[in-house]
Amino acid sequence: MTDVLSPRRGRLTGRVVVLLVAVLVLGAVGTGSVLYAADRSGRRDQAQPGGPSVVPGHVELHAPAGARKMLFRNMAWGPHHDEIVSVPLDDPQGVRTASGLQCLRFHAAAGTGICLQAERGALQDTYRAVVLDDRMQELRHFPVAGIPTRSRVSPSGHLAAWTVFVSGDSYAGTDFSTRTSIVDTRDWSLQDNLETFAVVKDGRPYQAHDVNIWGVTFADDGTFYATLATAGQTYLVRGDMAARTLTTLHQNVECPSLSPDGTRIAYKKRVAGADADAPWRLYVLDLATMTETATAEQRSIDDQALWSDASTLVYALPGDFGADLWTVPADGGGTAARLLDAAVAPAFLG
Repeated sequence: MTDVLSPRRGRLTGRVVVLLVAVLVLGAVGTGSVLYAADRSGRRDQAQPGGPSVVPGHVELHAPAGARKMLFRNMAWGPHHDEIVSVPLDDPQGVRTASGLQCLRFHAAAGTGICLQAERGALQDTYRAVVLDDRMQELRHFPVAGIPTRSRVSPSGHLAAWTVFVSGDSYAGTDFSTRTSIVDTRDWSLQDNLETFAVVKDGRPYQAHDVNIWGVTFADDGTFYATLATAGQTYLVRGDMAARTLTTLHQNVECPSLSPDGTRIAYKKRVAGADADAPWRLYVLDLATMTETATAEQRSIDDQALWSDASTLVYALPGDFGADLWTVPADGGGTAARLLDAAVAPAFLG
C-alpha cells in the first residue's frame, strides 16, 4: 500500500534536520562567544606588552610639599585594572602607583575623595558613592540609583557631588534620566536629588516635569555650577546651596568645569551639523562677558573636562583600553595632545 503521508514525513524530516543544524550552529556560536569573553576577561588581568608600568603602593590624597601629582582610574589591562593610581605630574608617563581601590568615577581635592563603585551581584550590579579620607580610606558610603557618570569634590574638600544615570546610558540622545547628589562631609547632610532645588529660568520661577540636572562643578562651599536640561534644551545653572536654587546663566552648556580662578567654564557644546551620536565640541565660557571660545580640539568630547592649571584642559577620549587622557589649551590656540594612555577620571593634587 502506498504511504500517502510520506511526502509530509519527508518535509518534516527536512525541517527537523534544518532545526538541528541551526541549534548546533547557534550552540557553537554561543560557546565561542563565551570562550572569547572568558579569554578577553582573563587577558584583562594580565599586563600587556608595551603598556604602562603599574606597581602596588601607598597612595594618599595630597602631594609632597612643592610637588604636584595626578590620580586617575587606571584602564591598562593587568592586575591593577580599574584601580586609582598616582603619578608625579612632572613625569606622567612614569610608573603608576596603584592604590588597590577600584572606582568607576573618581575625583579628589583638599584631602577628600569621591569614588563611585560597582558592587557586582549574581543577578545585577548595584552602585555606591564612597567618600574617602586623605589616606584613601572610606569615611562614609551612600547607595546610588544608577550607573555612575560624573563626580566632583569642592576646593575645600567639604562637599562631594556625583551624577548617575537612572535610565539610559548616554547624554547623546534625549531618552535618559540622571540623578545628582551633594553631600557635606562636615555633618553628612545629603542633598539626594538636586531636582528638588527651585529653578529660576530667564529671571522667573520655572517648573517642569522633565527637569534633569548633571555635572556639578564647585566654586566654593556655597556655590556650584551644573547642567540643567528641560524642553529639549540645556543650560548652565548656578546653584546656591543655602537658598536651594538653580539659576540659568547660558544656553547649550553640558558638563561644566570651573577654572581655578573661578572666571571661566569649560564645557561640552552641541554644534550644528555634527553627528547625532557625537554632537559635542569643547568650549570655554567667560562668565563675566558670556563670550564663548572654541578650543582647538575638533573631536566630540563626551566627558567633563578638568582644568589641570589655569590654561590647560584635560579630558578623556576613547582609546585602545577604554579611554586615554588628552590636553588642549583653554584659550582656543595650540593643538590637542595625548597626555596618558589607558586613563580616565583624573584629579590634580598639590
